[in-house]
Amino acid sequence: MPNDLYTTRSKFNTSDYPDESNTLARKKGYSDIDFSLLYHPYDRDIRPLRDDRAIRNSLKNMLNTDTFERPFQPRLGTNLRGLLFEPMDTLTELNIEDGIRSSLSKETRVSILKVEADGDEDSNLYNITIKFKIKENNRIETLPVVLRRLR
Repeated sequence: MPNDLYTTRSKFNTSDYPDESNTLARKKGYSDIDFSLLYHPYDRDIRPLRDDRAIRNSLKNMLNTDTFERPFQPRLGTNLRGLLFEPMDTLTELNIEDGIRSSLSKETRVSILKVEADGDEDSNLYNITIKFKIKENNRIETLPVVLRRLR
């Protein structure tokens, strides 16, 4: 009887039924500081962002950073502020999309699936939608960003 039980169990492939403990063991656990600086009501300490929210925050920081703005990392960031003062046309939208793709390609935790920039001339802003996949857990997320020129 034990032989039948052993052969029955050996027919199952472990990759067909992923164990949750294996997934948790492989997870790295990213953390980042939240720039809204909200604090925990009991600890009176700043709440850090964890995992997927930390990655989203990192992507937003890369979009808000211009090139040559970070010391010792001059190639990180995009030049979105400079593109806001260009004429609002299709060529500028393509430049924004290419700049976002090239800067976010340096983020090793995600793979960029789709970047769309739509200019709204009446409101004088760009609606940007970034669709990306987190490599660690294969989760697909969407990050909406609004670029607005302030006068």
